[in-house]
Amino acid sequence: MQRRELLKLMAAVPLAGAAGQLMAAPGAEGAKLLVVFLRGAYDCCNLLVPTASDFYYASRPNIAIARPGMPGGALPLDGNWGLHPALAQSVMPMFQQKQAAFIAFAGTDDLTRSHFETQDSIELGQALDKRRDYRSGFLNRLAGVLGAGPVAGVSPIAFTEQLPLSLRGGARAANMALAGNARAGIDARQSQVIAAMYRNTPLAGPVAEGFELRDEVARAVQAEMDAASRNAMTAKGFELVARRMALLMRERFDLGFVDVGGWDTHVGQGGAIGYLANRFEELGRGVAGFAQEMGDDAWRQTVVVVISEFGRTFRENGNRGTDHGHGTVYWVLGGGLSAQAGGRIVGEQQDVAQATLFQNRDYPVLNEYRAVFGGLFRRMYGLSPAQLARVFDGVTPKDLQLV
Repeated sequence: MQRRELLKLMAAVPLAGAAGQLMAAPGAEGAKLLVVFLRGAYDCCNLLVPTASDFYYASRPNIAIARPGMPGGALPLDGNWGLHPALAQSVMPMFQQKQAAFIAFAGTDDLTRSHFETQDSIELGQALDKRRDYRSGFLNRLAGVLGAGPVAGVSPIAFTEQLPLSLRGGARAANMALAGNARAGIDARQSQVIAAMYRNTPLAGPVAEGFELRDEVARAVQAEMDAASRNAMTAKGFELVARRMALLMRERFDLGFVDVGGWDTHVGQGGAIGYLANRFEELGRGVAGFAQEMGDDAWRQTVVVVISEFGRTFRENGNRGTDHGHGTVYWVLGGGLSAQAGGRIVGEQQDVAQATLFQNRDYPVLNEYRAVFGGLFRRMYGLSPAQLARVFDGVTPKDLQLV
């Protein structure tokens, strides 16, 4: 994209906060952070596959990703973990180049298992035992801290239609949606063909009632899954959006946020191929395209963190999908990851077995997100304990030596 196109994009960016005042001048250089929020709670167990766990394969007879070396098998990462094969051309090369890491058993201690409550809780970044303050999100507080010292003229932006909770607060922030939603409707063609076959027969009524009931159930399930995405863009087409985001962040913005929906897979999520595999493939192309568009120099100063509100049940359900869970897996990408993180599975871990499941249904959270982000922010920006406390009150940062 040429500079003229960039200026046109920037001219369209609405401002939020600070009563619509002009934004401060951007910092000339410095660290850049992009948070990608997968709304709907993606199935981390089929992303970072516990290939050493027999229990995993027993728990997912229809949707498990086969062990490395098998047809459709996981891509080997180490002796315990593999990567979904849909990421072979995008994230796997980054992992091999030490530019990608995964934090297993990550997440929040929020146990509501509600998409909305947990998404809000994470974006606010506040202690769970205190009253929520919806006026302040954790990325906005980070922008306030950075703007007061470490980064002159910090420029945050959300690539969303509405300013997300994470960027609401006293610091000035921009938002701009770079893509519309592309939602598929319910295809009734086959139903119409079958109904026509029974028209004017004694079975016409029961057939019509059967299809009506099926459609009603499908609509209810789809409505719940769509609602979990909260109008976030789908992963389809994310690569183009990600490349545009990279251009804007490379030239202008220091903090970025984007959300991607379509991860609530109660029904038919698939295995090595299928619905979730397609989402992974699209997301992988997006983050790889973002890195490429940033260019080598900016990419070395950039960290991308991919999160979700929670994980999903370890065992597959009767609809060959998975339900709301707890612990999940975070992705950390960047050209300047440390030798202790790049190309590794990091954070506190444990064996994957029935005895280690949380409430006998999902991954436990061993790497709490506020502590993980706190440790990352301290390394990225050199924040003091007092500065860090303004972002995450009462948190002891967990230093995973990510950068």
